[in-house]
Amino acid sequence: MHRWIPYCLLFGLLILFRVVGSALPETQPNFQPLAALFFCGAWLLGGWRGLVVPTAAWFVTYPLPAIFQGSMEHLSPGVIAVTFLAFAATYGLGHSLAKRGASSLLVGSLAAAITFHLITNGAAWIGSPLYPKTIAGLWQSLWTGPASSSIPSWVFLRNLMAANVLFTGLILLARYRFPAADSHQVASLTTAR
Repeated sequence: MHRWIPYCLLFGLLILFRVVGSALPETQPNFQPLAALFFCGAWLLGGWRGLVVPTAAWFVTYPLPAIFQGSMEHLSPGVIAVTFLAFAATYGLGHSLAKRGASSLLVGSLAAAITFHLITNGAAWIGSPLYPKTIAGLWQSLWTGPASSSIPSWVFLRNLMAANVLFTGLILLARYRFPAADSHQVASLTTAR
């Protein structure tokens, strides 16, 4: 049981931040650990678990914004597919950096946040009638957001970058703070393959 303590704490933090972020979307929009969990999944859990566990956590917590904000637009199949694509790209970037050191992972977490933002806001530009299909419309999607929005898009990017660095750092700390848990898990994963 001791080896699962850091992972249970991280999962608990994920749920707490998803609930708070969904209940108070104007306070700290997009400041959540989910993208960091996808980014760190490859080296934290290894193999297929590194993608399945964050995906399960995402599906469990995904309806929370719709419940708290009363908006069902987040639950459309197109939005879900694009969001998953962005998380899969985040996971892929983390997977490519899994063998590198802590500083590479922290810098990579920034790149993962930018990648996520480009995919999701690029898709919004393509699919939403709120944005003209011009370079100016793409810039609006990536930086300022729709004219009716009280929060510009760059705030979501800033908060995602800050959250990715913070939570990647916490995941690194948890991994190195409980090395026995990590080595036991790695041994069980290698024998299971």
